[in-house]
Amino acid sequence: MKLHVNGNTSRLGLHLFFGATILYRSLKAEKMNIVLTGSLGNISKPLAQILLQKGHSPTVISGKADRQKDIEALGTKAAIGSLFDAAFLSLAFKGADIVYLMEPPFHFTDPNANSETLWQDIAHTYVEAIQKAGVTKVVHLSSIGGHTDKGVGILSWHYHVEQILKRLLPAVSIKTMRPVGFYGNLLANISILKQLSQGFIGGSLALQYYGVAGLLSGKRGVIMGNYDGDVVNSYVSPNDIAAFIAEEMEKLFTGRMVRYIASEELTGNQIAKVLGEAIGKPYLKHGKISDKILASALKKQGLDVKLASGIVEMGVSGRTGKLYEDYNKHKLVLGKPS
Repeated sequence: MKLHVNGNTSRLGLHLFFGATILYRSLKAEKMNIVLTGSLGNISKPLAQILLQKGHSPTVISGKADRQKDIEALGTKAAIGSLFDAAFLSLAFKGADIVYLMEPPFHFTDPNANSETLWQDIAHTYVEAIQKAGVTKVVHLSSIGGHTDKGVGILSWHYHVEQILKRLLPAVSIKTMRPVGFYGNLLANISILKQLSQGFIGGSLALQYYGVAGLLSGKRGVIMGNYDGDVVNSYVSPNDIAAFIAEEMEKLFTGRMVRYIASEELTGNQIAKVLGEAIGKPYLKHGKISDKILASALKKQGLDVKLASGIVEMGVSGRTGKLYEDYNKHKLVLGKPS
């Protein structure tokens, strides 16, 4: 930055520039008290470790008392209590420079769990606790698809949580992190792959995708989805998410912002190749099934009709591009921050 007065560089401009640089560096190096929800999950644990390495003081919230020793073994403080308890959360958040919020994962086949409602209840509790504690900086883990409540299936649940958090007073700055699909979600293919490798169905699919020679040579299994093999989807590692969140925590907070996080963009065919080589089936292919057949398969695994429909619609949004319409508007650096 330079200010010019009669063609000469202004001393005031230089002072402002160097002063701002020193201020930024001091803010970046400042030790912060940061409260993390998510216990020792796939993101919260590596995030806590990164923050410790950077010299910050993280406190990790867990709903399980038996996790306290493990949390403290990392060198972090532990706060044991429920995410539905506003009084507990407000006490845990008190004095925090930054609070990291996430909603706990859910079990698809649990008939007693209504995760959509539970997440919204937790979001309302977060708002109450943040306002009571006087927290002014929030990092929220949302998801791709959080930009809309239309046409993205179960990912619309993140949209509703984001809207609740937006009710916080304008003085509260919020950084919304929207990672893409987790690599770990691909593990769901294992049970389906086993089902589609057996009996008459396994033989029929082998004949369809690998021909008579493939069938007779024992080739079995297809990675199935309700989208073509050349459709590109994005995936992310929890470690990359943790690294980007830690980076954002050390940047200035102003207002409300959204950041997408992705490690890699892959087609269904590429995923089938990688997984196939990993499990000793280098010939493995991606196959497309109809939305109706996918919904039926999900219901056979114990999912209710609404949840199965939501997962099917999520797949549809990926193949039509609906899922990535906002993601594509943001410039993205794949992988870990430099």
